[in-house]
Amino acid sequence: MSFETVKYELNETVAIVTMNRPEALNALSLQLTKDLRSAFERAISDKARAVVLTGEGRAFCSGGDLREMRQMWQKEGRIEAFLEEPLKELHDVIQLIRETPIPFAAAVQGVCAGAGTNFALACDLIFAASTATFNEAFVRIGLSPDCGGSFFLPRAVGEKLAAELFMTGETLSAERALQTGMINRVTTAENLMSETLQMAKKLALAPTGSVGRIKQMLNRSFSNDLPQQLELEHKLQIESGKSNDFKEGVTAFFEKRHPNFTGS
Repeated sequence: MSFETVKYELNETVAIVTMNRPEALNALSLQLTKDLRSAFERAISDKARAVVLTGEGRAFCSGGDLREMRQMWQKEGRIEAFLEEPLKELHDVIQLIRETPIPFAAAVQGVCAGAGTNFALACDLIFAASTATFNEAFVRIGLSPDCGGSFFLPRAVGEKLAAELFMTGETLSAERALQTGMINRVTTAENLMSETLQMAKKLALAPTGSVGRIKQMLNRSFSNDLPQQLELEHKLQIESGKSNDFKEGVTAFFEKRHPNFTGS
């Protein structure tokens, strides 16, 4: 299967999904949205145990495709047309990232703006080149955030800083993003993919059932009260306890060897 706007590679058990519209700074067109969904679904079908999301060229993703938005506006006669069904499809892809029970790591090599920042934030980990920049630029064109930004950013940096970043559209350097807790690690541009892939392969060796349950817990940890979160932990701990990976983990512990997790 080939994609029009995405490059897909399976490196051992890690799927590498590269947004491939460099001439448009990987702006999120409707076709790119559809290709991202198809690529992630292929990763699941290929039984990938981790996914790396990155961009081709000098941008990770510059946000929504304003040229396509304007074309749809002119065709439909309604400026908000692009923000209806196409935006819903984008949100479906965000949900797929969060609900797929394997780790996603973003490798951000350059410009990361608006919805592009929120796609990175939807991933479980973010590695960035020192040349990368991040912003929530929606306010600059009179929009409010989308693609989960209002969910992810306050959890990463806190409510007050999130408010400032949303309301000003300020651009952060990679180092500043690291200081705020928005991202996990900053590296050189030359080492970005190798370091991200190294982490993804490390996570691919983990018990993916446990990783999926961790994602469920994190998704609900800010909306649940403590009794609800404890109940969820209890439920998911029982599910983990029934897995082959738990049996393997305990056996390996007593046999003093590295466990061989299979995700079952």
